[in-house]
Amino acid sequence: MFKKILIANRGEIALRIIRTCKEMGISTVAVYSTADKDSLHVRFADEAVCIGPPQSSESYLNIPSIIAAAEITNADAIHPGYGFLSENAKFSKICQENGIKFIGASPEMIEGMGDKASAKATMEKAGVPIVPGSKGLLKDLADAIKTAKVVKYPVMIKATAGGGGKGMRVVWNDDEMENAWNSARQESAAAFGNDGMYMEKYIEEPHHIEIQIAGDVTGNACHMSERDCSIQRRHQKLVEETPSPFMTKELRKKMGEAAIKAAKAVQYEGVGTVEFLVDKDRNFYFMEMNTRIQVEHTITEEVIDFDLVKEQIKLANGEKISGKNYEPKMHSIQCRINAEDPFHDFRPCPGRITTYHCPGGHGVRIDTHVYANYVIPPYYDSMIAKLIVVAQTREEAIKKMERALDEYIIEGVKTTIPFHQQLLQDENFRKGNFTTKFMETFVIKEK
Repeated sequence: MFKKILIANRGEIALRIIRTCKEMGISTVAVYSTADKDSLHVRFADEAVCIGPPQSSESYLNIPSIIAAAEITNADAIHPGYGFLSENAKFSKICQENGIKFIGASPEMIEGMGDKASAKATMEKAGVPIVPGSKGLLKDLADAIKTAKVVKYPVMIKATAGGGGKGMRVVWNDDEMENAWNSARQESAAAFGNDGMYMEKYIEEPHHIEIQIAGDVTGNACHMSERDCSIQRRHQKLVEETPSPFMTKELRKKMGEAAIKAAKAVQYEGVGTVEFLVDKDRNFYFMEMNTRIQVEHTITEEVIDFDLVKEQIKLANGEKISGKNYEPKMHSIQCRINAEDPFHDFRPCPGRITTYHCPGGHGVRIDTHVYANYVIPPYYDSMIAKLIVVAQTREEAIKKMERALDEYIIEGVKTTIPFHQQLLQDENFRKGNFTTKFMETFVIKEK
């Protein structure tokens, strides 16, 4: 087993990984920017190395600084968490070349799954249902219009190197195509340095459901049930739950089998997710594979009583999967608590937390790196905590989450707690009657 792991990340996920490492008897190294010197992940790691100024490009994305930190501390592995360098093929390869184990996918796998058009072709060959669309990348505007006539409107043009909703446009007819084509390519080139586009049928009333998977060096793989991530805003998830209220036993079996096919098709090693779009008739289609731990891995851990980060580390060490195909016996919900003002278009609100009191009690978990007098820096993602509850049923989980949100006091900055309180009282949400379009019509009321 690894003796020392450097965590190439920040905030709550870095602290989450440190906790599991400590329980496994593995020493930890935190890296941090000057803006994060007071973060809890720096305090609770065995060692900490400053890797640069606040800007991500000069710290958490600075590969030479991170490799140097690993070398001077004699770390034999690097855990990238999620975001930043977690799906960076170049970083994975450099770790390999420097004799440091990257706790994540191989460079080849990251490249294969990171390129959406290539991943789609791989999944189609493996027999995983895919959304009808273009065969590979679109050549030009004329090719896009021609393909749309075959696929049939509405269609979505998507950046092959995309993520976070960038480089995506829904097109309803020929007249809209030119403007959508030009703007999506410009946005993709600016965000990813790649303006390659492909096309998919636009799925109306979709549910975003992902399957948690694990695979080992022997080629074996298992799934650990699903998570419903349909409550999202501008393609950013806000609330996740498992099991999905839209799921049936038969659909779970089919989607689980498809996810295992996907994992085996690429000989997946590690913990990851296969993400699907599910239409109103419960037809499901492969969307993408994430070759890393997810923000919402917590709810899966709660319903199957299984440490996914521990499994990730063991699989990186060459061990066989210890998990199995799971069916959730309980219900878990996660609310992402962001330092944002939900009454003003979710505007980021960095600043000092003056008062901090977190909820507790049976079935309540909080993953966070903040505390009273902590200053939230303006340079990074605005998520400051994840509030997770687990209960016997969905109804009980909703009630428990309402109680936990009422107890959660964060003063000094605006947070999304009021949004979550209103969401949980919404009749459609309580009935499980929602899709990825839910937030387009949900109105947040001022208190």
